[in-house]
Amino acid sequence: MRAKSLVVTAALSVLVLAACGSRVSNQGTPPSGPSQGGGANIASDTGVTANDIKVGAIVGLTSPLGPTTFSGSLYGAKAYFDALNAAGGVNGRKVTFVQCDDHGSGPDNAACVRKLVDDEKVFALAGVAAFNYDGAPYLNSKGVPDIAGQPIGNAYDQYPHLYSLYGSYYPRDGGRPGYGGTLYAGTENYRWLKENLNTKTAGVVYYNVAPSQRYAKSVADGLRQEGYTVIEKEINLGLPNFDAAVLDMKSRGVDVIFDAMEDTGNLSLCKSMQAQGLTVKAKVTTSQGWTDTFGKTFADAPGCRSATYAISSTRNYNDTSYPAVAKFREAMAKYEPAREGQLNMWTFEGYVSAAWLTDAMRSCGVNLTRGCVESFMNRPQDYTGDGLLAPRNFTKIPAPPATDHNCIEVAKWEDSANGGKGAWATQGKGLDTNCFDVPNLPYPAE
Repeated sequence: MRAKSLVVTAALSVLVLAACGSRVSNQGTPPSGPSQGGGANIASDTGVTANDIKVGAIVGLTSPLGPTTFSGSLYGAKAYFDALNAAGGVNGRKVTFVQCDDHGSGPDNAACVRKLVDDEKVFALAGVAAFNYDGAPYLNSKGVPDIAGQPIGNAYDQYPHLYSLYGSYYPRDGGRPGYGGTLYAGTENYRWLKENLNTKTAGVVYYNVAPSQRYAKSVADGLRQEGYTVIEKEINLGLPNFDAAVLDMKSRGVDVIFDAMEDTGNLSLCKSMQAQGLTVKAKVTTSQGWTDTFGKTFADAPGCRSATYAISSTRNYNDTSYPAVAKFREAMAKYEPAREGQLNMWTFEGYVSAAWLTDAMRSCGVNLTRGCVESFMNRPQDYTGDGLLAPRNFTKIPAPPATDHNCIEVAKWEDSANGGKGAWATQGKGLDTNCFDVPNLPYPAE
């Protein structure tokens, strides 16, 4: 089980890099309300009738890693489509949302793809979180668009009909991911911490297995590019000794810590930091760790918990001062009340995935086709999802840029927030203006 958790962590770590190094640069159609295109609806494409659009989702509801690891995006997408249907749908068509549980398994994922494409005959996919996306080649071969999915693996960096939540400038021609097997990421996260918290010496903690090592190296390379002194600490997965690593980082003045580990390892690291008296300006988690349950999970390490930051190119789902975020919270409370207190960034991004597909469908008017949806996705204009995302698009470029302009949202866990229940509070400037021109660094796709 621990080995599987590690593999998940490594895969999710790639997601963080994708978020930092994607094509993020403005306007998308607001994700609410029915379209008012002229003319009568027709049965214009597979999965589309005059009154209905069938959309599919693939998630790991019964993954060996538990029912929540790969399911959050499903609940967000469901809430969006329920609210959309209540408002009249897309040009009078309601969305029928069908799901398939791939159990986090590659063969089951391939079976889910065939079920949705061949049996259910879905028009498109939304809210996908596939740990092993073995069905991606078949989905792509059938020309079924997968809109704004979570790029846990490399499929979204390979296939032209798969559109990552984070945008992309890669060729996506069906060959090796990225540019010949190389992906790119910016250094904006490290720049923000340096400029806002004056961090100078970074600890990078990882396991002694290849996926964790690869991600840790990419983090260390980015930190060094931003002028940090980097202390790399490898943990033996079979016989972990966090105290030794923590004591060494303490003696060397580490003031910010990154990791390439799962929640269990993170909690052990935080407990050791507390026991050994290591305090830092920031302990940085991934966007996958940006959850409502974070406070409870790290209850035994309150010092580390209160120093934890999360960084993403998606708006903070707790910040209801933004009307589009408030709509998300309202939709979740009305249509998915069982998720109260269990929301996370992936739930929010599943909601945004459904919004992005809806905006693309809305652009087609009565003649809804996959080709029209993909024309919307491939247009040169940036998309923001009504301000829920940093601007992004899918304009392909022949070679990676040396620098990139990336915008991020930074949040910190605050125990006093949410009436003392704890919540993620946005720090400093928000997603609209928290932007940096940074180096674009390579890392291997696998």
